[in-house]
Amino acid sequence: MVEVRLKEGDRLEWAIKKFRREVQRAGILRDLRRRRFFVKPSEAKRLKAAAARRRRRRQVQRQRRTEF
Repeated sequence: MVEVRLKEGDRLEWAIKKFRREVQRAGILRDLRRRRFFVKPSEAKRLKAAAARRRRRRQVQRQRRTEF
């Protein structure tokens, strides 16, 4: 649970901005979007494999850049 404590005299705009930052850092919105619809186990497996391929491709590209 994200919580922002206000002190006496803190501005509301600042509190809202900090709250949004904390929500984003905690990954709450990303998780809600991911859980919005049911994903079949086979589809979840396929998505997970695709994400692993993307991660691996990025890792190889980074290694190639540092070799030169």
